[in-house]
Amino acid sequence: MDLATLLSFSFIAALLVISPGPNGVLIAKTVPTSGKVAGFANIAGFIAAFQVHGTLSILGISLILVQSAQAFFIVKMLGAAYLCWIGLKALRDAWTGVAIPQDVAPARKQRTLAKAFIEGFLTNAFNPKVSMFYLAAFPQFISQAEGVLGASFTLVVIHSALNLLWFSAMVLLFARLAQMARGGAFQRWLKGITGIVFISFGAKLATLKP
Repeated sequence: MDLATLLSFSFIAALLVISPGPNGVLIAKTVPTSGKVAGFANIAGFIAAFQVHGTLSILGISLILVQSAQAFFIVKMLGAAYLCWIGLKALRDAWTGVAIPQDVAPARKQRTLAKAFIEGFLTNAFNPKVSMFYLAAFPQFISQAEGVLGASFTLVVIHSALNLLWFSAMVLLFARLAQMARGGAFQRWLKGITGIVFISFGAKLATLKP
């Protein structure tokens, strides 16, 4: 897998990571009431869930690539449609404005590290969008000639590392980042860029040949 491919995947994965979502909300709930260490436990749970989704997605893609060109075509088109749907939804939010979430109520009691980890894990383990992203992204960034398993796990590791970097920054600089992320102008700009990029990758995936 060449450097250009790794950078392309890193860019699209980074846009997905920094877009407002349930992981950011969980960090926003955890850090003010339970401290930075609990926030890092949340992040550890995120990454553990990504490994589960990644393994399941890799096994599915591997079987499809080996056994059925028609099934690969179906997965490819579904992945392209999913990426374009994310892009169109992001452009809609950029045009209409993003709803500003209300302040999160503090927890009644401090979370233990185990509970914070489990919350982070479950937030992503039961989120099908993670597997859908992997299933949509893997076919266009991985060729059959380079070994599906190794290349796929490389992409999962990159996605996990981006989550670690971004949400660690949120934990350490929570007050400043939370104020910026809640700004309507920032969210509309972010959604607009995300929409354009995801639609572009969806169109690229639709024309990809196995």
